[in-house]
Amino acid sequence: MTTATDTPNGTERRRIALDPFVADLDGESAALRAAGPLAAVELPGGVPVWAVTRHAEAKRLLTDPRIVKDINVWGAWQRGEIAPDWPLIGLANPGRSMLTVDGADHRRLRTLVAQALTPRRVERMRGRIAELTGGLLDRLAELPAGPVDLKAEFAYPLPMYVIADLMGLAEDRLPRLKELFEKFFSTQTPPAEVVATLTELAGIMAAAVAEKRENPGDDLTSALIAASEDGDRLTDEEIVSTLQLMVAAGHETTISLIVNAVVNLSLHPGQRALVLSGEAGWSAVVEETLRHSTPTSHVLIRFATEDVPVGDKVLPAGDALIVSYAAIGRDEEAHGPSAGVFDITRDTANRHIAFGHGPHVCPGAALSRLEAGVALPALYARFPALDLAVPAAELRNKPVVTQNDLYELPVNLRG
Repeated sequence: MTTATDTPNGTERRRIALDPFVADLDGESAALRAAGPLAAVELPGGVPVWAVTRHAEAKRLLTDPRIVKDINVWGAWQRGEIAPDWPLIGLANPGRSMLTVDGADHRRLRTLVAQALTPRRVERMRGRIAELTGGLLDRLAELPAGPVDLKAEFAYPLPMYVIADLMGLAEDRLPRLKELFEKFFSTQTPPAEVVATLTELAGIMAAAVAEKRENPGDDLTSALIAASEDGDRLTDEEIVSTLQLMVAAGHETTISLIVNAVVNLSLHPGQRALVLSGEAGWSAVVEETLRHSTPTSHVLIRFATEDVPVGDKVLPAGDALIVSYAAIGRDEEAHGPSAGVFDITRDTANRHIAFGHGPHVCPGAALSRLEAGVALPALYARFPALDLAVPAAELRNKPVVTQNDLYELPVNLRG
């Protein structure tokens, strides 16, 4: 983390430059909170934005109609200052979906997704999630003694198989999607590959939609197509962008949730003993992980249609806002002086907003909770002595400013 300065209207303002390598997310989040509820930051690539860093202010801004998702409101975008090969362009301008529209269009798209991703459909996934979990645990048990990368062998494949089942994606597409999404989220993707990555991702999703138009099934993609043909139409662009959004969010968040839960339980053996003894429930582990080590560190990007006061600062009209969930989750004003402590017994854990707030709550939150709620107890039932195989200081963050994620998670399955 470094600082930069700019001088709008002749007034010097210090910006916190987000580290593209995410070497110290906790330290960076603490600096953001210390800067106040609205912090001036710089995204990788030298793009200036603002970050909301506190729980109460984030809830207000996420329901403020003056904060919109239309990139055309962004002054820097209008002035041509955002390069088309900016590594984060796919997150700032990902195509027309509920992530990028407001008002009636947002309600229409979100309603159609909610109608397809019903609680009944999610609950029907429980058996399949348990089956996939069991298969992956069997494979883990057959591995030779020694450190195992739990992310590669368990935390990654489980949500990817689940989202493929849910969306009706062919499993032979998953290896290439893994490569493309890693480039999509990374701050280190070479500029020459950014546009090609976005184009190929859109092409894969468009091909999947075309296949489901010809051969619909009991999956979310087919349900979205059917909903669009019943009168409240989605355009092909909206279906493709929604599919890409659901696949991206549907696996990345759950991977990080499982990884971070395992890390926290390994670093806090007393907490692990509570849950393994049944004195605390696995839902408490999931919720405290979401709060303390939120899978999504920053969400990009929203824009102010007019000046919006936030604390003792003003978010200027035409400027961009990110929601810094990693900072928000440890806000002492919301969670008390022990906000930085991982504690599955705390009363405030369920008051986090790790999945968003108001009309912008992630529609896949229930599925992510279900996956972690099935996977974690099964993992520890099979390997109760599971522990980190390296010191925590040797765990390496991936260069992804939007995800709290690791390259790998080396563990010893039997302690």
